[in-house]
Amino acid sequence: MSSKRCLIIDDSPTIRKVVRRILQDLPFEVEEAENGEIGLARCDLRMPNVILLDWNMPVMNGIEFLRSLRSRAGGDSPAVIFCTTESDVEHIREAIEGGANEYIIKPFDAEMLRSKLGPMITM
Repeated sequence: MSSKRCLIIDDSPTIRKVVRRILQDLPFEVEEAENGEIGLARCDLRMPNVILLDWNMPVMNGIEFLRSLRSRAGGDSPAVIFCTTESDVEHIREAIEGGANEYIIKPFDAEMLRSKLGPMITM
């Protein structure tokens, strides 16, 4: 099976490292970006299959990234999973309406992330 590409967009190096470690057992080639602007640049170079996205980041936050991604050519194809501390209904609704496929509230564990990614591995 060919590996899928996963882009982790989070301003926390610790979160990116933890998520990368969770993904190492799954068939994903992992890339990282520390904000939405860098994430978009990575997507313009090569669109990933899955994006794990934080909400609160400097330069360009997660919802700004998501809206910009979904308006780009090919930007409708990646599955986007918000992984954020924002747990109120308004944020979740805004994310889903903005084009997110899933929403995970931090802190999350490996099993939670794997369960969300499982269906995306076979995409």
